[in-house]
Amino acid sequence: MSEHVHTVAGITSLIRDSLESRFSGIWVEGEISNHRLPGSGHHYFTLKDPFAQLSCVFFKGAAMRCPVRLGDGMQVQVYGNLSVYEARGQYQLVAQAVQAKGFGDLQAKFEALKRKLEAEGLFDPERKKPIPFFPASIGIVTSPTGAAIRDMIHVLSRRAPWVRLMIYPARVQGDGAAEEIAAGVRFFDQASGANRPDLVIVARGGGSIEDLWAFNEEVLARAIAACGLPVMSGVGHEIDFTIADFVADRREPTPSAAAENAAPDGVTLLRHLGRLREALESRTEASLALHQRHVLSLRREIEAREPGRKIRSWMQTLDFLEERMDYLVSGRLQQAKSGLDAARRSLAAIQPERVLARHGEEVAFLSESLDRAARRRLADLAKRLQATGDLMKSLSPEGVLKRGYSLTTDAEGRLITSSAQVRKGDWVRTRLADGEIASRVE
Repeated sequence: MSEHVHTVAGITSLIRDSLESRFSGIWVEGEISNHRLPGSGHHYFTLKDPFAQLSCVFFKGAAMRCPVRLGDGMQVQVYGNLSVYEARGQYQLVAQAVQAKGFGDLQAKFEALKRKLEAEGLFDPERKKPIPFFPASIGIVTSPTGAAIRDMIHVLSRRAPWVRLMIYPARVQGDGAAEEIAAGVRFFDQASGANRPDLVIVARGGGSIEDLWAFNEEVLARAIAACGLPVMSGVGHEIDFTIADFVADRREPTPSAAAENAAPDGVTLLRHLGRLREALESRTEASLALHQRHVLSLRREIEAREPGRKIRSWMQTLDFLEERMDYLVSGRLQQAKSGLDAARRSLAAIQPERVLARHGEEVAFLSESLDRAARRRLADLAKRLQATGDLMKSLSPEGVLKRGYSLTTDAEGRLITSSAQVRKGDWVRTRLADGEIASRVE
């Protein structure tokens, strides 16, 4: 008999130390069975293959960081340490991370394609097209029966009910899904007229890396890069990134977020338009008031320089000069008559014939002088009257028009002094010196 006898606890402890020191940080692959999730939040399951099985425990703290939802029948890869559950004398794998079988291969494929497309410049910010601020129509490539499309339709109908939605039905996971999504992108890109949207969205809800793998395929990345329309991606959850996200012109974390940011909020837009309208009305009223004051000032200036007032003043001056001329001529004639009477009396006292002859000559001379003076005065007055008349004509509206100016009025006869008084299509009348012209504003 051996001198040293182990206790059950002691030998179990030795086995645990041996297992933990030798089998730490290992990956084990198999199928989950007998999965249990008690209230503690720890996962208990058996990992098996056709030849053996291994008990596993996945404690709550580590399980909360796991992206995979565990369930019976899943093929997984488990990372952890071998240990012994001493109460039952059972060795087990204490899991630290669990991923779906093939996850490592998919991640490697993802990184390889990402490096390839990035080297080709498909992720460059310079090649990305701007997303339209106010799209009239949006093309969505997604599953027509998923929750994602229902959420997107709800969001867009609430925020931007004027946007026309066009849905291209496509599978979003499984074999051939990437080709169907790429075909949807190309369909909208090649459409014309009313069938060509302003924006394309590729979308699907969340899932595992396998579920989202269609959006990591090169065929879809090439289709998005070649699309002439702006493309927005809304795939998975906020933590999910796909190749389509990197190639798209904008990446949104979820389908609902893509719908939120694809078009402006109608209520906010209406409030903004209301503020713009108030500002425009205020500026228009201020501008009209300023122009009205300017027009009033011009009217007063024109009235102050009114040609009719000057003409009437000159007419009064002419009347005064005419009266003055009549007075002067009558006075000279009266003087001449008085002289003639005196001469007649003298003739009676002296030799009439000689006196009459002498005075007759004098009267003839005076009469001729008076006639010459009257004619010169009348000629001077006629010249002044002609000059005054010419000045009146040059200052009259007709005179101004004959110098090449014109007057333009609107259909109601109001004088047009600014281009802001007319609009395209209005009829106006232009008065010239020899007639009028009717025209329409183009």
